[in-house]
Amino acid sequence: MAGPMKPSDPNRRDNNQNGGGDDKKRSPWSFFSIVMWAVMLVLLLHMCSSSMERASVQTVPYSTFYQWVEDGYVDRVDLASNAYTFTLKPNAPPLEEYLAKLTESYGKGGLSQLFGPFDPNRLTGVASENVKFQTAPLNQPDLISWLSEHGVERFEAELITTEQYMLSAIVSYVLPVLAMVVAMIFIYRYMFKKMGSGGGFGGIGGVGKSNAKVYVEKKTGVTFKDVAGQDEAKESLEEIIDFLHNPGKYTEIGAKLPKGALLVGPPGTGKTLLAKAVAGEANVPFFSISGSDFVEMFVGVGASRVRDLFKEASKMAPCIIFIDEIDTIGKSRDNRMGGNDEREQTLNQLLAELDGFDPGKGVIVLGATNRPEVLDKALLRPGRFDRRITIDRPNLAGRLATLQVHTRKIKLAEDVNLNKIALATAGCVGADLANLVNEAALRAVRKGRRLVTQEDLLASFEFVIAGSEKKNSVLTEFERKLVAYHEVGHAMVAYKQKNAEPVQKITIVPHTEGSLGYTLLMPEEDKTNLRTKAELMAKITVSMGGRAAEEVVMDTMTNGASQDIQEATNIARNMVAMYGMSEEFGMMALGSVRNQYLDGGYGLDCAQDTAAVMDKAVKAVLDVCYKDAVEVIRANREDMDKVVAYLLEKETITGGEMVAILEGRDPALVEGAYTSTRAKPQLSGDIEPPARHVHIVDEPIPLPPTPPDDDGPEEPPMDAEEIHEAIQDMEGTIEDMSGEPNQEPKDEP
Repeated sequence: MAGPMKPSDPNRRDNNQNGGGDDKKRSPWSFFSIVMWAVMLVLLLHMCSSSMERASVQTVPYSTFYQWVEDGYVDRVDLASNAYTFTLKPNAPPLEEYLAKLTESYGKGGLSQLFGPFDPNRLTGVASENVKFQTAPLNQPDLISWLSEHGVERFEAELITTEQYMLSAIVSYVLPVLAMVVAMIFIYRYMFKKMGSGGGFGGIGGVGKSNAKVYVEKKTGVTFKDVAGQDEAKESLEEIIDFLHNPGKYTEIGAKLPKGALLVGPPGTGKTLLAKAVAGEANVPFFSISGSDFVEMFVGVGASRVRDLFKEASKMAPCIIFIDEIDTIGKSRDNRMGGNDEREQTLNQLLAELDGFDPGKGVIVLGATNRPEVLDKALLRPGRFDRRITIDRPNLAGRLATLQVHTRKIKLAEDVNLNKIALATAGCVGADLANLVNEAALRAVRKGRRLVTQEDLLASFEFVIAGSEKKNSVLTEFERKLVAYHEVGHAMVAYKQKNAEPVQKITIVPHTEGSLGYTLLMPEEDKTNLRTKAELMAKITVSMGGRAAEEVVMDTMTNGASQDIQEATNIARNMVAMYGMSEEFGMMALGSVRNQYLDGGYGLDCAQDTAAVMDKAVKAVLDVCYKDAVEVIRANREDMDKVVAYLLEKETITGGEMVAILEGRDPALVEGAYTSTRAKPQLSGDIEPPARHVHIVDEPIPLPPTPPDDDGPEEPPMDAEEIHEAIQDMEGTIEDMSGEPNQEPKDEP
């Protein structure tokens, strides 16, 4: 325990230096910086307002003011200690005319002497009644009488006292500064609370304490009933729920519950939903935070958020902390990460908190990731994330249960068979199945139905894998024929292969996913976990069927087989490199999986010469499968022509219709929109089953004739009435013997 705690101490000091703590030393400078910013903003606002006021007032020399008063042009003057502000009379002539009159009287030279440095052209285009003028005051003793003589009676002179001046300064400068300081403090606190930063932007305005951005729920609204297909994971988490309900029985015996559980699985399998279900079953607060929320550009921010997260969780214990995408902060530390890296400090703080908190308080940490191979080994060791719960893709039973959960609120028709949908969706996760059900409901609404049918579910499955139909796409006759032979080639090879999946549907309608047509294969059983070599070879052969049909029938090759070639090559490469199914290498593994839960890709762990030999082995597998596909196409050329002719007419056919054509039956009599090549034929039309010609008639059957007796003459046989009377006499005798009607006589000893 002492080893992992050592790197956490210098991290704590770094956090304090970068804003993680020691608010007392930083607070005076922070407040001073806020005041300085507020003063600067207020001065800037005053400068802007003064500039706007000056832009609306025209400044003229005192000589101009004097001349306008002499000419009776001024209407009102406001006498202030620093400036005289005056306006012109509304009925005064325009300024242009007045300037022209002055120019005639004084000339350009006299006009410049009258106005001084002021340019009279600035008054051009200015309305006299909408503009204010100001001039610098001069010491003129008879100013008031002079203004009255020239009709300027609306002059004002205001005396500003010292108190008024101080009050004006306070209102103009001090109060805005204080208001700005308060506003900036609230803004900074709110901003740092959202960011979870204690250091501020480079030390400017660093106020407030870092708080982790978490989402706390008292009731998540999700229980184990809402999670299907993950029974093993739920069993592993039930112990955690029981501990949160009854911690006493664990502490009495001395047991300690694991501090953390790591949920590992592909995207969409329901890791977050399962974590919420644990909190919903335990009925405790649920802290939900993503790993990316801890990472910021400032060093120390993530570590501060980790501390605050566990501090808040301890206050609300018992509770559950769920860290989604924990690989964001839990990546393995290597030489590329420096000692002052933000991710490393955050990881160190998380490790310290996992070691420090007491599990007896009821704080459970759940993490989720789909890249467990990149996590740091210190994070996975016992005492931190003790348990690793794998949430893999659901099997057939899991997919069926998931479909039942997602269709609880969906109105289904009587023909819906969820088991068939579960078979078709091999490899799908819970999110895919939820999307499939929703798309089926939307399709039912578009078709004007109130119930979701089996056809809607299968059509939505096709929509997910192939997209919607391209209704505006136009193909030539040659292209349609080429696509038809390509798809029928896949179907014919799959039909003739023993270990291939049955054909469900063949279409030559272009779709949005880029395919001009496709052949839908529907498995009869779940084959996601285990496949034999014969099944893999059959799958490759089916993928080669399209290109084989192009070459044999149309004597050409197209780029439409590119996806088939890629799929076949991947299977063959896995057979050689991973499955040990080649004669050249046998049980030797040439690669290892890199991203098991994402793309499933692997990297080669062999020399370049060995990789070259492996490529030859892969090509040999592909050549064998392609040769088998060509042989199937050549042996069934006539049957293919019949199927292609019907496909060109209908554009979409089922596997059952294809089998009907091959067996010489009418494909139009095949019922069902989705019938596979291995389904029992269902006939319709005028053909009646042989059982309809059998009639059952209720008639008395005569007894065989009685042989003649040696002692007497032969008695004639009894007719129907005599037989009926004899039966009634026998029933009466039985009633007399037993005392109960309709009771069979018992043999007496």
